[in-house]
Amino acid sequence: MNRLEYRLWLGEENYRLLYFYESIDLPQIIAWRECEFFVKDGVTYRQVSSALEHDTFVIYVEEYERGPKEAEVDSNDLLLEVRELDSENGHPVIATLELPSHLDVMAYIGNSFTYFQGKEWLRDSAEIDEDRKVYVLYVTATGFVMEEGETNR
Repeated sequence: MNRLEYRLWLGEENYRLLYFYESIDLPQIIAWRECEFFVKDGVTYRQVSSALEHDTFVIYVEEYERGPKEAEVDSNDLLLEVRELDSENGHPVIATLELPSHLDVMAYIGNSFTYFQGKEWLRDSAEIDEDRKVYVLYVTATGFVMEEGETNR
């Protein structure tokens, strides 16, 4: 098992430890590192860089925005919300997936394109929302519509 630290980047070579997780498995670390955003205690952080220091994985972040802490979503599985990148309409949910593992989450958030509702979507960014215990994938429609009979979710 490994250790994961989130450090607030203060510029130059300065940082401050924000959060740490002991005994975290590697697939979860990799999935979290794939997320450009991290939400904790109502604060959204944007990833600046990452590093591996001996057996400690480090994700350097900067504060992006503050908001109210949202309630945790009730689920026994890992949840992935796929949302359209549309701030004017509250980033509407396109799909909510219950997934068995962090590797399955990576199968979605690690792609440039995904397909939902018969449409192709371009990945913008992903976040791990620790407050709600969900992954969120933000996408924009490319305009491509799948032919009837093609597989999609």
